[in-house]
Amino acid sequence: MTHWQSPHFHAYFPTGHSFPSLLGDMLSGGISCVAFSWIASPACTELETIVMNWLGKMIGLPETFLAGEDSLGGGVILGSASESILMPLLAAKMKMIRKQQELNPDLDQYDILPKLVAYSTDQSHSCVSKAAMISSVRMRVLPTDERNALRGDTLIEAMRNDRKKGLIPTFVCATLGTTDCLAFDSISEIGPVCKDANVWLHIDAAYAGCAFICPEFRYLLNGIEYASSFNASPQKILRVNFDLAAMWVRDKRDITGAFNIDQPIIQQDHQGLVENYRHWQIPLGRRFRSLKLWFVLRMFGVKKLQEHIRYQVKLAEEFEALVLADPRFTIEAEVILGLVCFGLKGPNEQTKELIDKIIKSGKIYMNGTYVKGKFLLRFVVCPATTDSSHILYAWQVIQDCADGISTAINGN
Repeated sequence: MTHWQSPHFHAYFPTGHSFPSLLGDMLSGGISCVAFSWIASPACTELETIVMNWLGKMIGLPETFLAGEDSLGGGVILGSASESILMPLLAAKMKMIRKQQELNPDLDQYDILPKLVAYSTDQSHSCVSKAAMISSVRMRVLPTDERNALRGDTLIEAMRNDRKKGLIPTFVCATLGTTDCLAFDSISEIGPVCKDANVWLHIDAAYAGCAFICPEFRYLLNGIEYASSFNASPQKILRVNFDLAAMWVRDKRDITGAFNIDQPIIQQDHQGLVENYRHWQIPLGRRFRSLKLWFVLRMFGVKKLQEHIRYQVKLAEEFEALVLADPRFTIEAEVILGLVCFGLKGPNEQTKELIDKIIKSGKIYMNGTYVKGKFLLRFVVCPATTDSSHILYAWQVIQDCADGISTAINGN
């Protein structure tokens, strides 16, 4: 099998792992509740509200995203970032349909749906396109700038052109930390555009989001106050085992209003007074996932989790320095967190040959990707057990695999 927790695993993104998280998962399995409503398991519901507020505060989200007596916001635990993007898109779709029906009572939702348009970028994760397919909302893929980021002017122009065609801008998915090269969209530019257009802005920060518990990375959140929803995945770099993804919304009524279907069998005396997270997701039932997050936050604490993230960034910077010292290679994207995108100088075929040799060696595992036509290698610091010796080992393997290719290049 592919050992995701091996210190020689450097592909995709990390999947969290820790003893406290395992304990929480075991306890969740042992309790085996199906918490589709508050009364079905009050502790499951209320602990989730608590830990989502804790995590939101750690990340630096505005108070409007947190649950409270004077707030309409709140967070929910879902299974993946894919769900955390699908749910806001479905909610934005229904919110816009109802708004259009108020303006034009004779229209039904099937008259309005073909006119709705959402926006993503050429660097967005594939799950954004899948969400558009599931929701039947037209998705406009926008170009990014030289740093692979979406800019405000690009979004303004796209919305203007769609309105001329009679379409209705409805949803924008911006990314903080793209999968391919860890690019960060310009939220401070995109946000005001969405606010002026009354368009739902969702921010996908699956990998990078939990890094914002470190204050030095929080500048990347500039503009978060314009967002309608936000997601991050503790299951990646916060030592929490898969599956656990976090999503927050500014106004939970947009979510619950879109998915609130109550059969008599699951109604309760506390309707409207307590949170029922079944209205925040596609399935009815839900696991006691919050135990995993509670165990991790309580047993590590903020300081230790910050140390873990900073150490992973330090290791990525060590690898970056090794790459820069070898004239055969080039760094293709700014190294901000635990991902280094690099490749051989020359045509794509040579870097493709290199990744094939690396994988066939069986010594380390990496993957590659295309960014605007350029094939790149992605080196990711993954398990918590990774240290400097593993970075040096990986680099030696990469150099050894590149030797034959570089000889061919020099021979030409």
